Amino acid sequence: MIVPEDNEFDVVIVGFGAAGACAAIAAAERGARVLVVDRSLGGGATALSGGVVYSGGGTRYQRAAGFEDTPVNMFNYLRQEVAGAVDDETLRTFCDGSVQRLSWLERHGARFAASLCDYKTSYPTDRHYLYFSGNERAFPYRLNAAPAPRGHRQVAKGMGSGRALYRALRRSAEGLGVEFLPMTRAEELVMADGRVAGLRCHTVTDCNPLLLQHYWRTTRLRDWLTNWAPSVARALPTGAARLWQRTSELILVAPNVILAAGGFTFNRDMLLRYAPSFAGISPLGTETDDGSGIMLGTGVGGATGYLHSVAAWRFLSPPAAMQEGIIVGLSGERIASEDLYGATHAGIMVQKFGGRGYLILDSVMFKRARAQLSTQTSPLQRIQMSTVFATAFRKAATLPELAAALGISATGLTGTVAAYNDAADSGREDPARKTPSMCRPLRCGPYYGLDISVRPSLAYFVPGMTLGGLRVDGASGQVLNESGSPIRGLYAAGRTAVGICANSYVSGLSLADCVFSGIRAGEHAAVDCLTGSRELDRGATGVD
Repeated sequence: MIVPEDNEFDVVIVGFGAAGACAAIAAAERGARVLVVDRSLGGGATALSGGVVYSGGGTRYQRAAGFEDTPVNMFNYLRQEVAGAVDDETLRTFCDGSVQRLSWLERHGARFAASLCDYKTSYPTDRHYLYFSGNERAFPYRLNAAPAPRGHRQVAKGMGSGRALYRALRRSAEGLGVEFLPMTRAEELVMADGRVAGLRCHTVTDCNPLLLQHYWRTTRLRDWLTNWAPSVARALPTGAARLWQRTSELILVAPNVILAAGGFTFNRDMLLRYAPSFAGISPLGTETDDGSGIMLGTGVGGATGYLHSVAAWRFLSPPAAMQEGIIVGLSGERIASEDLYGATHAGIMVQKFGGRGYLILDSVMFKRARAQLSTQTSPLQRIQMSTVFATAFRKAATLPELAAALGISATGLTGTVAAYNDAADSGREDPARKTPSMCRPLRCGPYYGLDISVRPSLAYFVPGMTLGGLRVDGASGQVLNESGSPIRGLYAAGRTAVGICANSYVSGLSLADCVFSGIRAGEHAAVDCLTGSRELDRGATGVD
């Protein structure tokens, strides 16, 4: 690694994912000298993500697709999801600047498109780059805000959207003079006179070039496998342990440090302590999402919040016909409307049904869903769902027989199906208030049941990530102490901080919050350093 000869910077950022990159760009654009350190090679969970940015209020892609959206409408929807995780003023700032931030991303190399996905999906195929990525069309959300598609996917092939977005941001940051030091572990914040004065790190030095080259080649594959085949990832030899045997201490002098090191999905102890109900998830992100950034902040008195909050995805679609069925618990009771966002549905299943759930389809729905596999799924989705259709469904001639095969209450299941069918046949509102177009009676045997419980599974796992972190000031992104006062010179962004998606996640909201909170922290840190100002107008947060 090339260690900077001069160790004094205006802003030092820990973590080079979307939040860290946006913070670096924002600070550098305002004249700050910026260094980003990362424990791996950069990219973080962003590079592995679907590259979806939740943006609304009237983007040009929404308009091109025929949808009118406003910041007020976006606020009215998101306020239901946020539920006080951030104050209304911060949420309004987020919504008011959404269009401008999407344009800001494009100025820094991101690309989006207006090709709309017209069916409900967890992630669009390469034919579509705009979609309804949350609960916009579901009850009760649709009652308070006009539904609009806000999932803007970075244009790229397959699952390359996240990496394409990260690469664009990194190129822009480096073009602005941002320095990057990979393979560097941030270990302790240096404080002086009640404020941040620097950061103590260990960085890999004097390493074997061949070993380093091997690590660079294998770590991307390992990170990808960590999310989809963790047992294989653990067995992949990257040589990381040998690299970390040759390190040197590095003291970075900086009056402002921004923590953007991700959440703690891969810290099993923290997960069991704060969110034990979600112990069955498959961690989503990278192994550096271990809470280290959060612990750096708490080590100097930073307060935390929403550490219990986890997004666990149990998507029913694609294929879209899966939502025509019903989901029940062990008692046979309906869990919730099947058209809810996957993480919303899984959250209800965990909180009220012990994480156990079963999808019930009749033969018509099953055949329709299987026929949709070829047109509504990406290659990765197709592999997973083809395996599910081939091996995971239980089949029975009658509902009581299916209940017995699944180990659930036959009386409860038959009663729930009868109520569902009666409402669908009569045109009355569905008992769970599912969108009418998705309500079809279950009456054509044989019947099919799929265990969708939140538990470890190779074929049908439930990915998840943590949403809580350090509490921050809504105007500046400065980390707050237990009394609610800012720790001078210390900022947090992305999943290291409590943010827009801390209470409830929908696709694209984490990346959108990374952009928002990263820019906010980078701007404030740069101005604080270069002018000595301790106050920034909240309205400036967003973009030029």
